[in-house]
Amino acid sequence: MTSFEPIPSDFYGFENALSDQEKQTIVALREFLEAEVRPIMNDLWMNAEFFPRHIVTGLADLGLFGQPWEETRQFENSAVFRGWIALELARVDASVATLVGMQNGLVMGSIAVAGSPEQRAEWLPKFASGELLGAFGLTEPLSGSDTAQGLQTVAKRDGDNWIINGAKRWIGNGSISDVTIVWARDADDNQVKGFIVPTSTPGYSAKRIENKQALRIVQNADIVLTDVVVPESNRLQGSKSFRETAAVLRLTRAEVAWAAIGNSIGAYEAAVKYAGERIQFGKPIGSHQLIQELLAKSLGNITASIGLVTRVSAMLDEGTQRDEHSSLAKEYTTSRMRETVAWCRELFGGNGIVMDYGVVKYFADAEAIYSYEGTREMNTLIVGRAITGKAAFV
Repeated sequence: MTSFEPIPSDFYGFENALSDQEKQTIVALREFLEAEVRPIMNDLWMNAEFFPRHIVTGLADLGLFGQPWEETRQFENSAVFRGWIALELARVDASVATLVGMQNGLVMGSIAVAGSPEQRAEWLPKFASGELLGAFGLTEPLSGSDTAQGLQTVAKRDGDNWIINGAKRWIGNGSISDVTIVWARDADDNQVKGFIVPTSTPGYSAKRIENKQALRIVQNADIVLTDVVVPESNRLQGSKSFRETAAVLRLTRAEVAWAAIGNSIGAYEAAVKYAGERIQFGKPIGSHQLIQELLAKSLGNITASIGLVTRVSAMLDEGTQRDEHSSLAKEYTTSRMRETVAWCRELFGGNGIVMDYGVVKYFADAEAIYSYEGTREMNTLIVGRAITGKAAFV
């Protein structure tokens, strides 16, 4: 295994603060991504195909699934380290970062946060090993930012079972998952509850969303639930209201901010390489002032963003992170990412819009990262409420 070195785009060397064990995991991850993901990612992206299953298994073998949870024996790792994992993944490909974030945070996080000890013991190791691939079913065709009030999928208690009816949209990996965590409103008390739903359950159907032009490797799906019968034993026993759903989102939102930085870095690294190779007016374009300005501005965005997310993840470890902290991180880093990938694509000129040079994938994927896990507008209003003490959502 090669020795650890911070990536050049970590201009202030934040990654040096990781423990020796964490650094070795980063090195192993980089080697895996370079050998297994980078050579195939552009073709997969162009063809909107999911990763071969050995990629999922390889990520599991590296211990990337279930890091925060005691049942997976990965719980000694910090939130800052998990953030760097998200950054390193997205630096190569944002879709693989989304896969890990979904499996590790949204799916396993739902069970860890809202499941009983028995459910944690039964399900978390299966997801951690890669035996099961999960999806997170919250967003609906008519309910996105207003999910807390507008959730229309309904679960009705029937003896020892629940009957679920409704629809979900934009569910990452929903058409290929083995299990989907479905959030539904209890018909009796009107509270949101979570359910572990194997996708082989009668009445569960999923159809991949076609013609998507961002995160094309991720298999987003429309899901329809028609009289889906789920035993009480598969209801997340600790889910009593939307408060538990929000707790899961709070855990993962900061990691999305880290992934946004990684996507910025992917575009930036491609731009730096191109600036040293592309000859115009008899010399590499990297020797021109305006090209250096684009690179310097991009590096400034990346560096400021790393400083912000390092602190917000440390707050999660300390138990002091609140919704507004993770929301500011997500809003700021994704806004800076949008600027950065645009500057980097600009540096390529016409070559920046063809897949041969790679930067356009980072440019397109940025649009999905910018929107999911809370739009810029919603996260801005969460921060605004904390600043003023007044909610301005409607």
